[in-house]
Order: sequence, then C-alpha cells, then structure tokens
Amino acid sequence: MTSPDPGTPAARTGPPDGAASADAAQRRQIARVSEACATFLAARAEEVDDVSPAGAPLVEALTELTRGGKKMRAVLAWIGWRAAGGSPDAVAPVRLGAALELFQAAALIHDDVIDRSDTRRGAPSAHRRFEQLHRGAAHRGEAGHFGVSAAVLAGDLALSWAGQAFGEAQDAAAAERTGAEADDAGREARLRFHRMHTEVIAGQYLDVLDEVRAPAASASEALDRARRVLRHKSARYSTEHPLVLGAALAGAPAALRESLAAAALPTGEAFQLRDDLLGVFGDPETTGKPVGDDLREGKRTELIAHGLFGASEQQARELEAMLGEPRLTAAEVERAREILLGAGAVEAVEASIAELVAAARTGTEQLPSLGAADDVVADLQAVADRLVRRSR
Repeated sequence: MTSPDPGTPAARTGPPDGAASADAAQRRQIARVSEACATFLAARAEEVDDVSPAGAPLVEALTELTRGGKKMRAVLAWIGWRAAGGSPDAVAPVRLGAALELFQAAALIHDDVIDRSDTRRGAPSAHRRFEQLHRGAAHRGEAGHFGVSAAVLAGDLALSWAGQAFGEAQDAAAAERTGAEADDAGREARLRFHRMHTEVIAGQYLDVLDEVRAPAASASEALDRARRVLRHKSARYSTEHPLVLGAALAGAPAALRESLAAAALPTGEAFQLRDDLLGVFGDPETTGKPVGDDLREGKRTELIAHGLFGASEQQARELEAMLGEPRLTAAEVERAREILLGAGAVEAVEASIAELVAAARTGTEQLPSLGAADDVVADLQAVADRLVRRSR
C-alpha cells in the first residue's frame, strides 16, 4: 500500500475529537510498542537459549527496562511518521518505537554503570540486579565486578538488537513505497539512526571527561561545556532524533525534517535542564532516584555552572568540594541546594527553560505551513508540554 504524498496537506489525517481522543490514541500506540518489544525480545530469548539457558538474565534485564517507562521517544517517532503523511495505524513506527526503546535501554544500563547508580525507576539498576544474582547463586569471585561485566554485555546486546529492530522498521516502511522513494527514505533514516548512536556515545564521553578534567575557567566556558553534553548526550536523542526518524521513514521532504528538528531540539534541551533540576531538587518518591546523586557523581550541569560562578568565592569552593563526593550526606546535599538557590542558579536554569519552551513553540507553529496536520501539531505540543513540566 502506498502512503499519501507527504507534501500534500489534503493527504493528512483529520483532527481527532479533542484531547481525550489524542491521549487514548497515544496510549494505544504505547501499548503497541510495548507488545512489539515483548515479542521481539521473546524471539531473541530463544536465540540466547540456543547458546545456553544460562544467558536468560541478559534478556530478562532488557525485558524489564522496555516494559516500563513513558516511551516518549516511541510516541515522538509516531508523531513524526504522521507529520509526513504516514498512517497512524502503520507497523513501521511501532517497530521504530521498539528500536528506540532498545537503544534507550542500552543507554540507561551503560549510564548507570558509569554513574555507579544503584537504582533505576525505583528498582535496582541492571548491574545491581546482576550483582544480586551473583550473590544469590553463591558464585565465585567479586559480585560487583560480575554485575558490571554482565550489565555492559546486556547493554551491548540492546544496542545490537536496536539495530535489528530498526532494520525491521525500515522493511515495514519500504513495503508502503516503491523504487527510489523507498530507497531515499530508508537512507535518510539510516544515516540519522547511526548519527544518533555516535552523538550519544560521544556526549556520554564528554560527560565523563567533565567530571575529571580541570574545571572551566569562566562561566561562559562552563555553560558551553554543559550545553554541549546536554545536547548530544541527551537532548537530541530524547526528542529531535525520534521525531525526525519517524518522519524520514515516512518519506518526509528535507524542509519538513529540518523544521521538525528545529521544533524538537529546544524541547529536548528544556527536558534535560528540567532533569538536572530534579536531580538536585526533586522528590525521590517520584523521580525514583536518590536526591543529590548528580552532586555525588560530579555532574557539571548548567545548574552547577551557574552555582559555581554566581556564588561567593567561599561558597563556590564549598560547592566545588561537594562535587564528585560519593559519601555526600543529606545535610550536605541540603547545603548545596542553599548555595545554588542563593547564587540564582535555579532561577537562571528556569529562565533558560522558558526561553527554550518559547523557541520550541515558535518552531512547532511553523509546521502546518509544511503540510503537518493540526492534530499532529497538537500532539507534538502536548508531548512537549508534558516533558518540560514533569516532576519525575
């Protein structure tokens, strides 16, 4: 079946019966992606079982991670697909959503290993789960080393399988097109998918590097470093890449892809800035992460940059000494909060979030002129609002 011409507004889907219908449609898409993840991993579990039944915990760790979560990347991929004229019921964005969920699982597992995080979504992180498995079975050797080793391997599997699931999404999208049109759409999506891998891994390295290299000499340098990490490690793959990947698979022209990217990136950056605030000021009961973990891990976020260069010299030294201290107490975390608030760091980050939200809204308002249907634009704006105003 051939999809409608992505450049023709008349080919778009009509508006739904309001916000309730839109929410219900998103929930159905999330359920479809969840089912696709479970089905895909069940097939991979059989392959691992052929190697040895002892490898089952690798798949179980990924099944657990892809079972939950908000699946916002999968939803954005679906919105991008529809923005380019793709059918909301098509299989391709579901399989793309599964690929993004597996990529996210790999990123979460590896990130928790790097940050030595004990929990993820209120449960033990993957390397801690494997550590518990080691202890429960009374295996020989160091439980901690086994846990980290197994988690790295589970993350590697997730990356590999993300590529496989993406290939299935490409096949499904190509089935709706023929000839050069299908080739061009597949090529553009593939390049974007691989670029996402490169950016996230390079951004993660910069994050690790910033924790150990000499602190920035000026506020502008510190903010530039922090924004570079934020953009490439998290922001683009949280919003821009999923949205544009969905559009690319549906055959979106370059102008639409570029406009979707311009609308999504500010939302991704605002989303991550909100995450940085929650990492220090959030409620552990809702975030699922111990408060102050970003301080203990020595994260050089924009919040910290504003704090270090906005506080007094004595307070800046005090805050600097807390960064990267794994044994930071609750009282010390509270003291760091006081310094950050007094330095105007929270206010500065909130101002940046407001500017980014305005930029994203301006970008989103340009999409109808490129043929995106009103319901698609409304869905994108609703997702953006939820991401930035969240408390977890």
